[in-house]
Amino acid sequence: MTILRTALIAGALLTANAAQAGPAAPPSTWARCAVCHSNTKGAPDKIGPNLYGVYGHKMGVKGTYKFSDAIKKSGLKLDDATLDKWLENPAKLVPGNRMSFPGIKDKAKRAELIAYLKTLK
Repeated sequence: MTILRTALIAGALLTANAAQAGPAAPPSTWARCAVCHSNTKGAPDKIGPNLYGVYGHKMGVKGTYKFSDAIKKSGLKLDDATLDKWLENPAKLVPGNRMSFPGIKDKAKRAELIAYLKTLK
């Protein structure tokens, strides 16, 4: 019983510490994003919008960035599936958007970025 209680307490502490740790360290691929996007709460937009807290939100509505009409009208939600397609080829997913980025062809690198975006909250 003591071992079980100790294990449960340790697990709870690890979970609490992980929740307090904040965003994960960005993957190396983030450097390509950081040219145009900030990733910290309250940071100003750059050429592109601040990406802090965007995961799970509707595309084109969060923050003060002036999104293109194509983005605002897309109706897309920034979830795993949408972000994967967006990061692979933004022009194909939302024709007429202003993001001049060719995309990331490596699925594993896209997955790393999506996992990182999820921590920005």
